[in-house]
Amino acid sequence: MSEYDFEAIEQAVQRYWSEHETFCVTPDAAREKFYCLSMLPYPSGRLHMGHVRNYSIGDALSRFYRMIGFNVLQPIGWDAFGLPAENAALERGSAPSSWTRENISQMRAQLRRLGFAYDWRRELATCDQDYYRWEQWMFLQMHRRGLVYRREAQVNWDPVEETVLANEQVIEGRGWRSGALVERRTMAQWFVRITDYADELLDELDDMDGWPDTVRTMQRNWIGRSRGVNIAFTLADGGERIEVFTTRPDTLAGAAVLGLSPEHAIVRRLAQRRPEIAEFIEHHERLREAEAGGEAGQKLGVDLGLEAVNPLSGERIPVWAMNFILAEYGTGAMMCCPGHDQRDWEFARQYGLPAPQVLLPPDGELNDLEAGPWTGHDGTVINSGALIDGLGFEQAFARVADFLRQRDAGGEAVQYRLRDWGVSRQRYWGTPIPMIHCTQCGVVPVPDADLPVVLPESLELKSPRSPLGDMPEFYAVDCPECGRPARRETDTFDTFFQSSWYYARYTCPEYSDGMLEPDEANHWLPVDQYIGGVEHAILHLLYARFFHKVMRDMGLVRSDEPFSRLLTQGMVLKDGGKMSKSRGNVVDPQSLIDEFGADTVRLFSLFAAPPERSLEWSDEGIRGAHRFIRRLHDMVGRYLKLVETAGAAGDGRPLGEAALALERKLHQTLIKVRDDYQRRMTFNTAIAAVMELLNAVRVLWAPDEAEAEAAPAGQLNAAERDLIGQVMRQAVLLLSPIIPHVCHALWRQLGGDGDPVECTWPEGDPEKARERLLQLAVQVNGRVRAQIEAPPGAGEDQIRALALADGNVQRHLGGAEPFKVIFVPDRLINLLCRNS
Repeated sequence: MSEYDFEAIEQAVQRYWSEHETFCVTPDAAREKFYCLSMLPYPSGRLHMGHVRNYSIGDALSRFYRMIGFNVLQPIGWDAFGLPAENAALERGSAPSSWTRENISQMRAQLRRLGFAYDWRRELATCDQDYYRWEQWMFLQMHRRGLVYRREAQVNWDPVEETVLANEQVIEGRGWRSGALVERRTMAQWFVRITDYADELLDELDDMDGWPDTVRTMQRNWIGRSRGVNIAFTLADGGERIEVFTTRPDTLAGAAVLGLSPEHAIVRRLAQRRPEIAEFIEHHERLREAEAGGEAGQKLGVDLGLEAVNPLSGERIPVWAMNFILAEYGTGAMMCCPGHDQRDWEFARQYGLPAPQVLLPPDGELNDLEAGPWTGHDGTVINSGALIDGLGFEQAFARVADFLRQRDAGGEAVQYRLRDWGVSRQRYWGTPIPMIHCTQCGVVPVPDADLPVVLPESLELKSPRSPLGDMPEFYAVDCPECGRPARRETDTFDTFFQSSWYYARYTCPEYSDGMLEPDEANHWLPVDQYIGGVEHAILHLLYARFFHKVMRDMGLVRSDEPFSRLLTQGMVLKDGGKMSKSRGNVVDPQSLIDEFGADTVRLFSLFAAPPERSLEWSDEGIRGAHRFIRRLHDMVGRYLKLVETAGAAGDGRPLGEAALALERKLHQTLIKVRDDYQRRMTFNTAIAAVMELLNAVRVLWAPDEAEAEAAPAGQLNAAERDLIGQVMRQAVLLLSPIIPHVCHALWRQLGGDGDPVECTWPEGDPEKARERLLQLAVQVNGRVRAQIEAPPGAGEDQIRALALADGNVQRHLGGAEPFKVIFVPDRLINLLCRNS
């Protein structure tokens, strides 16, 4: 064999895969399917190391599952709409479409260069009409089912990106991409009723054992189901009802203040004639969402000069506007019980408001309000009237709920933190929302026959503002109901709308008669293994789960969940921080591929850390990965030369002790590596195990050129040479999902047919993997008192511990400690004791 020429090897192997359509897949009823999917990339122009790691994980799993007999689908595509394309187009004076498609071409070439086992026939881009046509169709089906509505709403406005953000896209009060402080604006927006599926989205998390607990916890917290009571307070002047939701109806008599959001209709109405209220609203409109609704930031308020009647006690309490009450959560109103809630207590102390105590702690002592409120659930109700005094939490909860229900003043209820999904975006580069505004008919859906509503692609952007509203050729249409002139909707979908169902379209990307081809979709779905970053736990993963359930209810799919197992890989770090252009610590994978080859980059990305943990970049690590592949390549070459020198004749000698140890190591490795791939998904330990196996070959034969004289071919019998060959072939198969190019070349050199991915995964024999135990004599003062079993090569400390654990040995020692130990490895141990 020649020197390791990675460029020539990788080109030849990729040509073989292409010519033989090695990774093209169709449904096969005779084999169990395995759908492996990594989250589709945004076509930013070049791959980064996070991409390489993500897709290397998925590729290793896909190749492994194919080798153990599964029919494997692994597709790829492009999340192609979005703001980065618009921003790049503005900088370059070009159209977002051309920038996007150029980037797709570049990144496709990089993915091919890395040798990922994709079925490229299924490639799709979310900006293609054939794709987003069915997205628009899906939206219209949702609309017909009552899952879509349009209303004026307080929205999160990103002043840099000049578009609305969903609640999930606001991180600590800032836009998730731009980092700009988010403003609150009132706009007409399209919403999807994800809350209709809140219970199912929450309850099914309990059965999703294939998902990390961290992700399930994040989704539980975001959905935020709370059991409580709706309570209707009435204004003392005029009788207007104000509803609040509380999880603590046992503290209703302790409500000292009724709080309203600054966006509440009553507050806005009063602000028109009360300057101090208008000033309060203006001052706090730009507060970060984290401060407005969380524990951070100062809690401020203004007295509205109104009083409300407590429906339980009949007492009048003041009504205030408070900056920490959010209009979009609940009713935008809350009752404040300073005696039993930390946030309410802080607010009351700041403004000198009362803090009545209506719960007696279990110790029977009233709480010292100077130190803070008592917030427990296991107290006894006091000072609340005959209805609930003396009751515990659950009893008081039921009594209050029933009392309110009978008086049409509320009752038991369930509330969610989850809000309906606002899907309107005031941007150009996205899927047009298929609705038409008619002055006569109102809002009218685009007829199915007129889909897709095509986004004009040749526009060169002059400003961040969407040009669609300035293009009569786009927006001017006739109403499909009355025929009068009408106006097409110029908002586009949130890009998460596109990425919420792409995994299903991969099953039938060329199907033109519907969103999904039922047989293909139901054959492949759900995805068996999904791979992506934990940063998508709430946004993409929650939306995709919702989409899948809607598709199920429409009869498009039969499964309840889109992804059976989820792996959230760690980040790639350098110098202790995340790689980014701003930090100047970006490593370009293309330059590494050019210098070391695709296999080296793949090996490093999977060997440096377990998949779920962050990977710290190391220049020496990439060089070490390259050295290992080169040694493997050379080792196989020297083995082939050894076989050629020795000839094919056998001498009939059996395996010696050293060879049996190597055979045992081989089968132990086969068993361990399969478990590492399939159950643990720890490729780093699988690679390390194969490295150890190859090192173990040295007990029979030194494959390095410098050591060749130490182990000439004549010292090995035929059975031992065959064993070394078996180790070589099995090691190549075990490593082939990770470094597939060089393993393909080595496999063919070792006499294998086809590609390793087409081979059967080698199975370890548990009997051959079992450690051989030796019988060792245990002597006490020179006389044999026991026989013990231990593996060959066991050290003195291990043998001494086994010997001292034997009951007969202990009897002859008489409780004394040996003053001297004589140890002969693999034969005996002699314990010398003065009292025996």
